[in-house]
Amino acid sequence: MPSIITVEKLSKAYRIGLKEQVSDTLMSAVTSWIKSPFKNFQTLRRLNTFNHNGDAEDVIWAVKDVSFEIEEGEVVGIIGRNGAGKSTLLKILSRITEPTGGRAVIRGRVSSLLEVGTGFHPDLTGRENVYMNGTILGMTKREIDRKFDEIVDFSGVERFLDTPIKRYSSGMQVRLAFAVAAHLEPEILIVDEVLAVGDAEFQKKCLGKMQDVARGGRTVLFVSHNMAAVGNLCSRGIVLSNGAVSFEGNAESAVENYTRSTIDMAQNAEKQQDQFREKWCKPMIRWAHIKDGGGVIRSSLPLGSALSVEMAFDTTGFSPLKSPVMGVTFNHEIKGAVGVINTKMCGATFKDGPYTSGILRCHIDKLPLLQGFYTVDLWLGDSTGNHDVLMSYLVFEIVATDYYNSGQPPFRDFGCALLDASWECEAMPLDALDVVRSVQV
Repeated sequence: MPSIITVEKLSKAYRIGLKEQVSDTLMSAVTSWIKSPFKNFQTLRRLNTFNHNGDAEDVIWAVKDVSFEIEEGEVVGIIGRNGAGKSTLLKILSRITEPTGGRAVIRGRVSSLLEVGTGFHPDLTGRENVYMNGTILGMTKREIDRKFDEIVDFSGVERFLDTPIKRYSSGMQVRLAFAVAAHLEPEILIVDEVLAVGDAEFQKKCLGKMQDVARGGRTVLFVSHNMAAVGNLCSRGIVLSNGAVSFEGNAESAVENYTRSTIDMAQNAEKQQDQFREKWCKPMIRWAHIKDGGGVIRSSLPLGSALSVEMAFDTTGFSPLKSPVMGVTFNHEIKGAVGVINTKMCGATFKDGPYTSGILRCHIDKLPLLQGFYTVDLWLGDSTGNHDVLMSYLVFEIVATDYYNSGQPPFRDFGCALLDASWECEAMPLDALDVVRSVQV
């Protein structure tokens, strides 16, 4: 039986604008003016003869020679950094855009949720948009009538159903859009990172719906930067890098491969903080490191070792900090946030400033986490509130060791916590067991 999705050497090229060269001398300005007619002719000719030349400086390959197969009923996560080609790949599979080369064969009805409010008309009400969007996705009016109450109940916007969509928040729009797409009952459901718009409760609801879709024997393609969601929902993972497939395997191995590549990149290149900073932030965090118990910067640590998170701040251009507050969140590669700690929680307070610059350190004598890859969120604030945050800015690995001296490392697949315990075994006659229990009760 053929695969439900077959992708063979799929490629997509786009032409991008180039920075215009500006003359810096009178002679070059005159020369440029004389050559302008010839340059304009070349530009027009190039626009009409786009030959997808991979060496051309104005051509970028969003997807390049991608090949894979997906069997019916599989839930596949597609992961990668921003600009890796994930959304472009999904748009090709959804028939929104045509590929430059290669082909994608899809055997079944496809339902796609790629962008918030796609297919919605802002002047129509929620009720009218349910029918219009459902029709665009391929549902009949009778089918929409039958599922209408379920769609509305799932979206949670019943109170605003007869209000124009333009008055909905982005979260309300994505609730309604996902509700329509999820009830199409397609053979293939394609979902991009739009779920990040919804709140935590709705995201959980959506993941549950996708699990129901998968258990029903249908196929799901899921793009997300939430590694916990990918690990919990998906059976397979495909990692994209610069438009090409860099890894394909089970979900856990795919997440591990992606996280390891992030570590390698962090070690070999200076991080651009804007990629990790929330939009509302004041850029006060200058740099941060993970250090071992001896104060050496590390990207990997053995089980149960000491760890320090060191963060430098600079308030130039902003008000000085009154009493600095530092927060640290540890995120497991698959299971999500597994530990959070901050100065307020621990009762650690610093004397009132003003602090214009300095270093904050968080020391943990024995990190109680199992082996695996972790990212660290950093928070900086003071008594007036939070000022700066870098999400998943630091990345490190905890390496397996024979921590218990038992001849084998702890199991990594059961939980995230590294526990210390003592054990006892006492032989006791059967008739004495109830006596001991009655005394204890």
